[in-house]
This record gives sequence, C-alpha cells and structure tokens, in this order.
Amino acid sequence: MSTKIHAGCRDERPGVAVVLTAGQCHESPVFETVFAQVPTGQPLTHAMMDKGYDSDGIRGHLIAHAIVPVIPSKSNRRAPLDYDKESDKLREKVERFFNNLKQFRRIATRYEKLSQTFLAFIHLVAAWIIIK
Repeated sequence: MSTKIHAGCRDERPGVAVVLTAGQCHESPVFETVFAQVPTGQPLTHAMMDKGYDSDGIRGHLIAHAIVPVIPSKSNRRAPLDYDKESDKLREKVERFFNNLKQFRRIATRYEKLSQTFLAFIHLVAAWIIIK
C-alpha cells in the first residue's frame, strides 16, 4: 500500500513530468511514460538516473534519441557498464526535488485515497516550491 513518484526533471527546478505507480512496481515500465512527458524545448544531452533504470532497453532508447545515459550498473549485471561519474553527481539535484516534496507531510505520508488527488497535491507543492 505505497506509492512511487517517478519524476523527470530538466534541472534543479521541480519536476516537469510526474507519474505515480504502485510501490511494488518497477521503474523500467514507467520510463517511456515519463520520458514522453518531458518537454522538448531544449535538447537533452545526458540522462541521469538511478540504478533502478539500468536496463538495456532504456539505454538503447536513450542512445536512439542521441542522449548519453548516465546510469550506474546494478550489482547483478554480469558485465558492469561504464558511466560518467562526474555527470552522475548532478543527479543530486533531482534528489533535492524529492527532498523538497517530502518536506510536506501530506506528500510524505499520502493521506489521499485517490491517486489523482495525490498527484494534484504533488503539482500544487511543486508550484509552491517554484514560487517560494
């Protein structure tokens, strides 16, 4: 009975693409949905993601769009792949977005029964963070 928040961010500002899934759902199936929601105003050059998104399909999708995947390999990958560790340090900006969201108790504990209502509160908090 938990919820995962998947966010696509272009920089340290609040996420521009937010998708909710059940807590037991893996990150890989949601990747294309989040990727499709990220605006294409400026072309992306790198995609920083955590280990949950480490799959050959996601890497291939990013390379097909001329985006360099910066994804650490999972511990169970037979042949670990290299990635730019300096660029991976920029991922902490997205982690800060999640930290700012979780500062609001209503988001951290999810009091809402409906996912649409919870997603609306996430957007409301993201707008508040921008204004603040």
